[in-house]
Amino acid sequence: MEWTGLNELRERYLSFFESKGHTRMDSASLIPKGDNSLLLINSGMAPLKKYFLGQAVPPNVRVTTCQKCIRTPDIERVGKTARHGTFFEMLGNFSFGEYFKREAIGWAWEFLTGTLQIPADRLWITIFESDDEAEQIWEKEIGIPHERIIRLGKADNFWEHGSGPCGPCSEIHFDRGEAYGPFESFEQASDCDRVIEIWNLVFSQFDSDGKGNYAEMKHKNIDTGMGLERLACVMQGVDNLFEVDTVQNIMKHICEVAGIKYHTDEKSDVSLRVITDHIRSTVFMVGDGITPANDGRGYVLKRLLRRAARHGRLLGIREPFLYKVAETVIHENETAYPELKEKQELITRIIKHEEESFARTIDNGTDRLNDMIAKLKEAGQTVLSGQDAFNLSDTYGFPIDLTMEMAGEQGVTVDEEGFRRCMEEQKQRARADRASKVKTSWGGDAAVPKGTAKTEFTGYTETEGEAKVLAILANGQAADTLEAGQDGVVILDRTPFYAESGGQVGDTGEIEILAENEAEVVFGVADTRKGGDGHYLHMGTLEQGTLHVGDAVFAKIDVRRRRSIMRNHTAAHLLQAALRKVLGDHVHQAGQLVNEERCRFDFSHFSAVSAEELQRVEEMLNAEILNALPVTTEEMAIDEAKKIGAMALFGEKYGDIVRVVRAGDDSIEFCGGTHVSNTAQIGLCRIVSESSVAAGVRRIELATGENVLKLMQETEQTLLEAAKAFKLANPAELPEKCASAANELRTLARENEQLNQKLANSQLGSLFSGAAEINGIKIVSAMLSDVKPDTLRTLGDQIRDREPDVVALLAGVNGESGNFYCVCSKSAVGKGAHAGKIIQRIAAITGGKGGGRPDSAMGGIGKTYMVDEALGMLQSIAGEFLKG
Repeated sequence: MEWTGLNELRERYLSFFESKGHTRMDSASLIPKGDNSLLLINSGMAPLKKYFLGQAVPPNVRVTTCQKCIRTPDIERVGKTARHGTFFEMLGNFSFGEYFKREAIGWAWEFLTGTLQIPADRLWITIFESDDEAEQIWEKEIGIPHERIIRLGKADNFWEHGSGPCGPCSEIHFDRGEAYGPFESFEQASDCDRVIEIWNLVFSQFDSDGKGNYAEMKHKNIDTGMGLERLACVMQGVDNLFEVDTVQNIMKHICEVAGIKYHTDEKSDVSLRVITDHIRSTVFMVGDGITPANDGRGYVLKRLLRRAARHGRLLGIREPFLYKVAETVIHENETAYPELKEKQELITRIIKHEEESFARTIDNGTDRLNDMIAKLKEAGQTVLSGQDAFNLSDTYGFPIDLTMEMAGEQGVTVDEEGFRRCMEEQKQRARADRASKVKTSWGGDAAVPKGTAKTEFTGYTETEGEAKVLAILANGQAADTLEAGQDGVVILDRTPFYAESGGQVGDTGEIEILAENEAEVVFGVADTRKGGDGHYLHMGTLEQGTLHVGDAVFAKIDVRRRRSIMRNHTAAHLLQAALRKVLGDHVHQAGQLVNEERCRFDFSHFSAVSAEELQRVEEMLNAEILNALPVTTEEMAIDEAKKIGAMALFGEKYGDIVRVVRAGDDSIEFCGGTHVSNTAQIGLCRIVSESSVAAGVRRIELATGENVLKLMQETEQTLLEAAKAFKLANPAELPEKCASAANELRTLARENEQLNQKLANSQLGSLFSGAAEINGIKIVSAMLSDVKPDTLRTLGDQIRDREPDVVALLAGVNGESGNFYCVCSKSAVGKGAHAGKIIQRIAAITGGKGGGRPDSAMGGIGKTYMVDEALGMLQSIAGEFLKG
């Protein structure tokens, strides 16, 4: 067999199965579509589940893919061994009820020994212990010696996931030779990694009820999976995935940045493997539209990025560097994933932004850890609790190994068992949440009777029309009728109701049966959604009459509401085009919600949009509206759409034929939603707000048409009420009146502060009468009302200047909040007093926090009713510091 690069291997595999009548499908996004049981796509079969379940029709009964996958259960093991990784590509060929074992086995053998010319005597076969059929094919038809076919039990060679399709599998293993140890038996050779699995052929022939009962399926399926990186290890004669050509090129870039070499130091090798793996996962996740967040898949991304950045620091890299390495990841993968190159600017900017954020976070985490250690030492303790270590990890993204290392440098150990217990509790909560969603994965629209025809959507050109009731669902079950007052779901053969999709909400309206031009039966549609099998689900309540399956009905949408939605949706397209002109081409849609009231548009950008930029965007929007530009829709081949510059939703996958919406010359997008036919129909557009959604993602809300008029009316009413409060006849006088009132308030505030300071100063004279003394240092305290922090500082500094031997504590309370201020004279500091440590102890009594220099420190008051108690503790606490 000849050395073969990873990219060439991928192409040879897909081309081979195309020659066997398979349709090559692009890799699905890492974000699962319609599958709540998965956070991220983790296998080649996962995106095709709907085809295996009959919920959707595949493009061909034979399909082949190379699917990008992410698996994170062993994230802590990545780097420590060369076997573990979070990102991989899975090659697969699939049959949906067509060919079965004979073809799957024969083609697998032909590809490995024929196309790749892997020596047959280096391959071993495992089968399920009772799968005689597979054994006969391997031995009698392929010619594998009987002793090279190993029967294994259910744990090893039977694929099953809860209820649903399942079956035995046959695995092909490769013997890597004597360099990896002796071959005493297949089991022993597998344990020492001399023999490794390279291809798994799953024969889905049973339907499991999840209770141990297996029914033979009429239409059997084939689901195979072969790790591309694992196959590349075999073809390149290397030990592990980190030495495969494309992966090595990424690692070499990291080595260049760090100024080190691989295989010279085990500790640095661990960091190199971590960074190499995690940056691969990061690039592909961001490429599919995932952004760093504090939950869900965004948290997985954040954790991977921060773990990689942390290991960069361990290699001595102090500046952001991952975004540079990301360019190499893109270069190594762009032939198979051209979208990475298209999104390169955005991918690198998001990664750099998160690196910079983590640089600030890790410094904050270091400060927090140092505070924890200081408190431990004050209490005479040397063990950091597992809960504190977990909080550092969970809140600051502070890795446990870094916590242990830094704590150890200061003579403190970490309760690792307690930390793991906290981590396990978090995992259990996450597992419970995922388990509650698993059933939705295989359930689909199970209540819809099998054989129910798909719904034809007519809503692009019609707002009402005749239809027939194909199915009724009530209480989650199929029903023949629906009675007045009952909630339910109605499925029609054709409908003008748009089903929620692409951020546009579903239509509302009525489904009626007319008798003599009057509604005899009325079903009020409150929402419309799309089932996974092409059914439009009209959800609502039967308001009168009785509805039967088979009834001829008249369906009509709420036209006024639909028109408002259309205005907002077309405005969203114009908004994206305007944002890209004003802010730059890195702007891409990151999500949207379009309803009858607002358009909420999320987009990639790394800072707040300024008032001037928002004004320019709004002016562009309204200019396009007033230019009365035609809005057209057209279905075309996806390649043709890309040639004319049509924008796709970031991370979304499309079929060969796409619907393209064009609004003027600047806005061309893939879109399945409903739109106005001319921009003038939008009326006017007004940006209502701009805010942050997540790191690198901003959100704009805008209103159009009647909703702009409503906004104007509400604003006018607010101005009238404000003018009335100021006793003005004309609201136009408000700016001048407000400025005058603001000046008056500032003057009054200054006068009030001056009065308060005079009152406070008057109390200073009596402050020292009867003051306690410790080692020649006077200890004084006072509580002052309605005093701001600046006044506290002024008074405290006056006390210190007036009295050369003093520790003073002042409390300023304003309603439910306030501050402490502590000062220590030079002589007091010389005798051991420390204002920062005193204020830390005092503030803690009220539930507040504080700290500062030895001579002055400020702290926050937690519970104001505890102030007297805290002041009363000053003498005791100060006495601990003052030396006798």
